[in-house]
Parts: sequence; C-alpha cells; structure tokens
Amino acid sequence: MTKVLFVCVRNGGKSQMAAALMRQHAGAGLEVDSAGTDPGTKLNAQSVQALAEAGADMSDQTPKALTPDMIAGADLVVVLGGEAHVEPVAGTPVITWETDEPSTRGIEGMQRMRLIRDDITGRVRELIQELDRGHPAHP
Repeated sequence: MTKVLFVCVRNGGKSQMAAALMRQHAGAGLEVDSAGTDPGTKLNAQSVQALAEAGADMSDQTPKALTPDMIAGADLVVVLGGEAHVEPVAGTPVITWETDEPSTRGIEGMQRMRLIRDDITGRVRELIQELDRGHPAHP
C-alpha cells in the first residue's frame, strides 16, 4: 500500500484538505495522512465547510505535529505552499505544491477557500493518476 503524507505549517487547512480529497478520490490502495511543521490547535472552519461542499469530510481530524518517523514511513511527502519546509528522511521523496493563494489577489473568506479547494482537488486527481501509473509526481 502506498502512503502519502501531506504537510503544511498549521495542519488546519491545506494539508488536511489534500488528505481528505485524496481519501475521497483515491479509494483503496492508498494510505493518507497529514501533519504540520508548526501545528495549530484546531481546523480552519472555512476549510471544513469548503470541503463539505465538495462532498469530502475532514471534520473528524485534528492538527498534529510532523515527525521524522512520519516522513520515513511515507512513500511520498507533499508539502503544500512555500511556508513549510520538510527535509527528506530515509530517502522518502518530498515534493512541494505551490498552491493558489487567492488572498494575494484580494480574495478572502469562503470564495478564497473554494478556490484553494479547487486547486488542491486538481492536484490530488493528477497525483492519483501518476501514482496509478507508478510514477509519483516530481518536484
């Protein structure tokens, strides 16, 4: 079974969204987890709502700290955004997705979160196809 680990800084939004979307779209054969380099204490409520609108659920998750064991136990680590930094452990490949950040264009609130969700959804679907072909995404 392939294990994918999604990482962001707080583990309350983007990485949790990516993990939930991967679970929703990938089916069996993939183990998915998420973590933060500096985890917060709760999920981003707008992230939870935006995901629910797309039929995915992350409401039962909680932010958790990234550990070297989590990295070493993954087949692929995907970092969301440029703020979190992850060093490979035991040869585990680490890729970074420079995700859309609508706030840089003045887009806030639920509209912002829906755009982020849609960007991550597209990336997750592409990653699933690459994993199905046996070629995980490269940086």
